[in-house]
Amino acid sequence: MKRSKLAALTAATVSLTLAAACSGGTNAASGDKAQDNTLTLASVDQGSVEEVIKAFEAKNPGVKVNFTTSGADQYQQQIRTQLASGTAPDVLSVWPGNGNPGATYVLAKPGYLLDLSDQAWAAKYPDAVKSVAQYDGKTYNAIFGLNGIGAVYNEEALSKAGLTAPQTWTQLLDFCRAAAGKGTPAFALGIQDNWVTQLVLYALVATTVYADDRDFDKKMQAGQATFANSPWTTAMAKYQDMDKAGCFQKNPLGTSYEASQELAATGRTLGLVQGNWVIALLKKKNPNGKFTIKPLPATDNPASFVMPAAAGAGYGVNAKAKNKDLALKFVNFVMSPEGMNLYVKQQGGVPALADTGFALDPSLTELADFINKNRTVPFMDQLWPNAKVQQTMLSGLQEIFSKQSTPDKVLAAMDSDYKAGS
Repeated sequence: MKRSKLAALTAATVSLTLAAACSGGTNAASGDKAQDNTLTLASVDQGSVEEVIKAFEAKNPGVKVNFTTSGADQYQQQIRTQLASGTAPDVLSVWPGNGNPGATYVLAKPGYLLDLSDQAWAAKYPDAVKSVAQYDGKTYNAIFGLNGIGAVYNEEALSKAGLTAPQTWTQLLDFCRAAAGKGTPAFALGIQDNWVTQLVLYALVATTVYADDRDFDKKMQAGQATFANSPWTTAMAKYQDMDKAGCFQKNPLGTSYEASQELAATGRTLGLVQGNWVIALLKKKNPNGKFTIKPLPATDNPASFVMPAAAGAGYGVNAKAKNKDLALKFVNFVMSPEGMNLYVKQQGGVPALADTGFALDPSLTELADFINKNRTVPFMDQLWPNAKVQQTMLSGLQEIFSKQSTPDKVLAAMDSDYKAGS
């Protein structure tokens, strides 16, 4: 992708978000040889980090990466506790911005992350990626990929059902009813993992809120707008309308993210609403499958559609890493053209840096078109003033599905948390 096109994305992604103050520097103290050649890593990049680790170990004979992977919910619950107790790994997944407990601002502010500003790739970040990879003017997050959220379709399942991807909001509801009538729900929804609850909402909010008001975030920050008195209410209502129209399989609250992938990959649903990163996971479950990501219709005017797109989770280095030299070597491999291209190929994404020579996967054609035409907006949480807003939204959406709350109550609670600031 040309740098000018990447800039178009990153200008729209200043915004689902996974040194420090001490002066230890970047040189690890020498230890025994086994320790010097062993790296510990905690990652949420399930299904893609494995190939990157193999490539890193192959380039560094004798090096061993001991890694764990877990879902975002579990990871975010554990990582700050591990950092505070001194038991965290050398390298860890970190989200951009400020939107969740594993985000850049949240972990850099108390000094948990190593300052990576002196690494060569840090100076190459486009401005918008830089803004969510930095805290207080210093870079703490090695962000290797850019991602979008939309409707991911199983093309074979669509053909078998005799249906085509909807182009308008009215068509979307008809599509859902027709798919349900054929016994193959339109979208798998795995909101047992609460982070998944936000994706349909974000896909709708991108159009209902930002198509007509690209300055909505600035107005929120200035106290001139709220969630509860904005088109966020429209998006919430449309989310419920989709549920009522049978867009999702039975019991979304009892369905995990992993199980939702299985449903979509095997054609038991026609797709799912997710980030483009899920496409690589679907292909692992169904190597012969063809999957595409498209905007989720939110109005009857396709020309107004906007897609959420932003910097994805990257990697930070523990400020108290036992092997800082090897941690930096791994992060720099991830940020090299070889490592970055391997990662985004595995995930089905777009490189965060220009001029890596990456060949875009055909499944991302429509997403790339939206990116190039500046029809994207940030993931909504990345520049919210604290992580509590997102957590309130996630748990609130689960409560809406379980009939324990209402959209009005959830949006009011989000406003309260937003006004509390950082």
